[in-house]
Amino acid sequence: MNFPNQVNIKEVGPRDGLQNEAELVPADAKIEWINMLSDTGVPYIEISSFVHPDWIPQLKDATEIAQKIKRNPDVTYAALVPNNKGLDRALEVNVDEICLFLSASETHNKNNINKTINQTLPIIENVSRKAKQSNKQVRGYVSTVFGCPYEGDIDIEKVISICDKLFTMGADEISIGDTIGVADPVQVDKVLTELLKYFPKEKLAMHFHDTRGTALANVLVSLDHGITNFDSAVGGLGGCPYAEGASGNLATDDLLYMLHRMGIETGMNIDKVIESALYIENYVSNLSSHQMKIINSER
Repeated sequence: MNFPNQVNIKEVGPRDGLQNEAELVPADAKIEWINMLSDTGVPYIEISSFVHPDWIPQLKDATEIAQKIKRNPDVTYAALVPNNKGLDRALEVNVDEICLFLSASETHNKNNINKTINQTLPIIENVSRKAKQSNKQVRGYVSTVFGCPYEGDIDIEKVISICDKLFTMGADEISIGDTIGVADPVQVDKVLTELLKYFPKEKLAMHFHDTRGTALANVLVSLDHGITNFDSAVGGLGGCPYAEGASGNLATDDLLYMLHRMGIETGMNIDKVIESALYIENYVSNLSSHQMKIINSER
């Protein structure tokens, strides 16, 4: 296998990791956690989402979070934005990167944002255009690429079409999501073989969930395809509130352990990442006992 020398980790814990938590995490704790993450060497943190509070109450404090964190000039601070109103809020607090999202599955898209894919596209295209006019980077998320809880397998042509539309509307990078953690290494190989016929590997990131323990195996296949951007969440936090059975994200600490053992540089300090996991454990329920045993064994 042919692996890159360096990989970029996109820490999505403060948004994707917390969005499925039923018990509200205090804003002060989120701010402290993000400040700890900013000191790990991570180049990118998705801090929150500027959605309506009724959609995801856990993230209703996005404005306060963005205003009060200590910003490291070496870190990109990103946020998910669903529409123009959310974009206005994100721009007011000077978020570095705007993240757009839609699903490759029609049913999941309707359950997630109550719109069809065709209804969603012009909305996020307008958001992307305005974000670019404000000199912001734009990232696109495509969810359920490897399988949908409602529709099952997803046609790769649908994924290619959506990615093409996102790049056309100005996305600088697209995150390819395994929302419910069903992907396996052979499937990842097939999907990336097709996607890389149309899009440069530098503009794709992989977003794996570890529902069935295959996330790291899927990372290895992605690395062999030359992918160097990966989403992960400290302690394996996460899940999708609109996809039953979606367990946590690929754990940042697990990913770092594997990459560093392989001699692949990330620029991150795994000890500080573990400390941040131990901190947020006090406020959340989605850190599995298995994951915490691993984290504590590495202290």
